[in-house]
Amino acid sequence: MQLQDLPLINAILNSCSAILLAFGFAAIKKDNKELHKKCMAGALVTSFLFLTCYVTYHVGMQRVYGAAHTKFMNPSWFRPYYLTLLVSHLILAIAIVPMVILTVLHAIKQRWEKHRRIAKWTWPCWMYVSVTGVLIYLLLYQIFPQTPPPLP
Repeated sequence: MQLQDLPLINAILNSCSAILLAFGFAAIKKDNKELHKKCMAGALVTSFLFLTCYVTYHVGMQRVYGAAHTKFMNPSWFRPYYLTLLVSHLILAIAIVPMVILTVLHAIKQRWEKHRRIAKWTWPCWMYVSVTGVLIYLLLYQIFPQTPPPLP
């Protein structure tokens, strides 16, 4: 596996998280607590794996190219839309970390009322981050592929 393989792996992990979040949501709506628990644990694992790959990729990019991220430059008309999506994604990606931890802790301690109260906010934010992560990958690497920085 090479550094340039990690964005695709990250998109796959985000896709898996989104699918597991959707199934987990559907399961709890049908009062299937066991399936809900398994789906949400799976979403937690895939999100953790994503975070590990994400950090690995950006540290590697910094070491190899001297820049930790790929800049979206073309087409220039779409750049403001991309940056708006990216900023909303990043803000919520940072915000969901403590939200997910708190939601999981309440579940582990069987504080169901507190768990439900925060999960009403955590789930849509986590889903948004997972789905927009895939969309960002598609925009940056598939729909409008950006030229990577030259090797030093």
